[in-house]
Amino acid sequence: MPIRLPEELPAYSVLDREGVMVMGEGRAARQDIRPLHIGLLNLMPKKIQTETQFARLIGATPLQIELTLIRMTEHQTRNTSAEHMEAFYQPFHEVRARKFDGLIITGAPIEHLPFDEVTYWDELTQVFDWTQTHVHSTFGVCWGGMAMINYFHGVKKHMLAEKAFGCFRHTNLKPASPYLRGFSDDLLIPVSRWTEMRQAEIDAAPGLETLLGSDEVGPCLVEDKAHRALYIFNHLEYDSHTLKDEYDRDLGEGRSIGVPRDYFPDDDPANPPKNRWRSHAHLLYGNWINEIYQSTPFDMAAIGR
Repeated sequence: MPIRLPEELPAYSVLDREGVMVMGEGRAARQDIRPLHIGLLNLMPKKIQTETQFARLIGATPLQIELTLIRMTEHQTRNTSAEHMEAFYQPFHEVRARKFDGLIITGAPIEHLPFDEVTYWDELTQVFDWTQTHVHSTFGVCWGGMAMINYFHGVKKHMLAEKAFGCFRHTNLKPASPYLRGFSDDLLIPVSRWTEMRQAEIDAAPGLETLLGSDEVGPCLVEDKAHRALYIFNHLEYDSHTLKDEYDRDLGEGRSIGVPRDYFPDDDPANPPKNRWRSHAHLLYGNWINEIYQSTPFDMAAIGR
């Protein structure tokens, strides 16, 4: 089954050209099944790029998905047009009465700030609390995952001496996990962050289990059963050229940035990068959607009870 998107959303035409099954509102309304309702709380500056990346992954399953794009109520983005935000996004205060089978909370380029200095931190903590009563399963990505694990468990983020940037080998630590069904014993994952979570501190927090980790860049995917949540600190959702775009941006702004690790063939930025993580990205988000489908109540009013 396809992902249900407004036909005017830029992601619709992009995914349709790629062969991802997408469905407009009219066709979806004629199908007599209950779609899974997934929210995307998009905290990234480039909204269109991010919404397309996640829609591509959650739209590749056999289930019908209805995606709701959500923004923080008061925070105004400077990198996406007001017309796009008005047409396709709902502020959190307008959706908080609804229930969702799943919610993705993206990263945000504010790693250098303490959590409580983020301008929308108070509302974001309301979102975290709201997930416990209105969302069946939550997926926190990069900074979003770091913020959630800090809020619920007090696990701190730590600044790195230099940016973890590139593609790093990760180990499958829990092959029996349903979220890692079909995963290789080790895999390559894009990483782009100035902060880290430390395995010893995660191990000290009751109820957390690390599913994927790296000897070089630390824990990656953590399950939090008590809060019905997953936290991933790296970027399986990235497109082939996302790290290149970040590298070119930093160079253009005169920042000191190294070539992303093990990303360009022969470590030469003149060579087009090759995507070596796409299959595991689809596996992870497909497994997450499947777990939601297997366990979410048919009656959405029962979600969170």
